[in-house]
Amino acid sequence: MASSDEAPGRMPPGDGSVPPGKAMTVGQHIVDKGAQIMQSLKPIKKMSQHVCTFSIYSHDMTRQIETHHYVTRLNQDFLQSAVYDSDDSSARLIGVEYIVSERIFDTLPPEEQKLWHSHGYEITSGLWVNPGVPEMIQKPEIRDLAKTYGKFWCTWQVDRGDRLPLGAPALMTSPQVLNMGTVTPELVRKRDDKYKISSDELSKTRIDIAVPESTTRYADYWMMTGKGFAVDLQQTQMKSTAPFP
Repeated sequence: MASSDEAPGRMPPGDGSVPPGKAMTVGQHIVDKGAQIMQSLKPIKKMSQHVCTFSIYSHDMTRQIETHHYVTRLNQDFLQSAVYDSDDSSARLIGVEYIVSERIFDTLPPEEQKLWHSHGYEITSGLWVNPGVPEMIQKPEIRDLAKTYGKFWCTWQVDRGDRLPLGAPALMTSPQVLNMGTVTPELVRKRDDKYKISSDELSKTRIDIAVPESTTRYADYWMMTGKGFAVDLQQTQMKSTAPFP
């Protein structure tokens, strides 16, 4: 069994909603508040967007999760996001996604492209939303993002009850119009009800958004082959000496 799909062993007691551990002390809260005042936390402050969407495990497309991406744009062609399981203050950091433009993606070799997914359908279907941001304001941004590609590694499989980040990371993929890539309606309805939106209505307003048309790319590889990717861990001999200059 692939390590990214291996069921966790014995877990600490609890329902899995929070990681095991004692509650923070007053002293720890004071230290944290002081650090927030004295430190710049520049990378965190550069996060400029909150995106709520859905992701699917590449090795098991029956497993679909709601994801919350806190996005930093480094330039016009590259974004990076910390991915959480919710937008609550106690949300768990479950992975990281890198996003590149169509121009950058086309420079990647085929074997690398296979690890990436497209965002076109995810956006035009109304699944990708910026909670609280009016559609007319976010429209120019999502119009650009519809032509991007993402590589998302999930490091904490909370949907199966893992109380800690266990095992190898799992490669994730994006929703698609095909059966295996269709997000469960109840999952979408629950999200829409929370933010008082309608994905179906959003999709109607996004009908004019263009998506990549090239068939020579290898993103969304499972759509071509019916096969996903899983990570296997294996022991290897450590390099004990540095290469000679």
